[in-house]
Amino acid sequence: MCLVQHRSLGRSGLSVSRLGLGLMTWGNHTDEHEAREQLTTFVEAGGTLLDTAHTYAGGASEELLGSLLGAVVPRSDVVVATKAGVGLRRGNRVVDTSRGYLLRCLDLSLKRLGLDSVDLWQVHVWSDDTPIEETLSALDTAVSTGRAAYVGVSNWSGWRTAQGATWQRAVPGRAPLVSTQVEYSLLNRGIEHEILPAAQELGLGILPWSPLGRGVLTGKYRSGTPADSRGASEMSQWVEGYRDESSSYVVEAVVKAAEGLGWTPLEVALAWVRDRPGVTAPVVGARTAAQLRQALAVEQRTLPQELVAALDDASVERR
Repeated sequence: MCLVQHRSLGRSGLSVSRLGLGLMTWGNHTDEHEAREQLTTFVEAGGTLLDTAHTYAGGASEELLGSLLGAVVPRSDVVVATKAGVGLRRGNRVVDTSRGYLLRCLDLSLKRLGLDSVDLWQVHVWSDDTPIEETLSALDTAVSTGRAAYVGVSNWSGWRTAQGATWQRAVPGRAPLVSTQVEYSLLNRGIEHEILPAAQELGLGILPWSPLGRGVLTGKYRSGTPADSRGASEMSQWVEGYRDESSSYVVEAVVKAAEGLGWTPLEVALAWVRDRPGVTAPVVGARTAAQLRQALAVEQRTLPQELVAALDDASVERR
């Protein structure tokens, strides 16, 4: 397999693989055996960026990753990224970006991971309930105390991203934001209006989540709902928004391009996102190591510019 190439995360000195492995299903839908195989496959292909979160699988994702670091792959071979700001209280989902909560989450994440420090720590969501300067002060503390090497945000609007990045650059000693993690695919191009330009201007690398349009861009829903897909599970609402007429038009364009190139639709959709201006590394999740290998195969692919333009035109309504 062709080794995964690497890029700097924004204008920082942190180098990451230009494909990231998302661990949202680790610890629930992905068991230890499968996680071990995925991790080995990813690292052997040259992948480094591993993305998890305090809340994934109720903490089991971080615990599973922690059990495999060192035992399966050297800690130095991977870039560990996690997030905080979402959790459960009395069984209910809560959003909390207060300084105290964020730092408590970070300490628990480090305990689960078995690490003294993570490479990238991200605020998972925006919250109107906490002043931005308080939220950002938690990032400063994380870096100054050595619990995180770099910090970023996730799912923030364009102007909030710019506000946060500017605030962090305004006074020497604050921890600069180096990344923003947001949804981006041929079926969701909304970040191109404000978030992407803000990130590029201020030196933040973009880490797209759901780069395959929640699985719809693979074409697997064209003739129905596969029994083993998210669309047939308790997460069916996750994909329903991408199964309308305009989405189908984009999917057919992807399938047509794939047929002409002799590629898979997955490779076409993922290559398009990976090589968009400002993007550092799409974060892909996989149920199996076999699915992950299909995604990693995109490293041997570069979309011809005429097909990039054709896909841009076909998906213009998704902006």
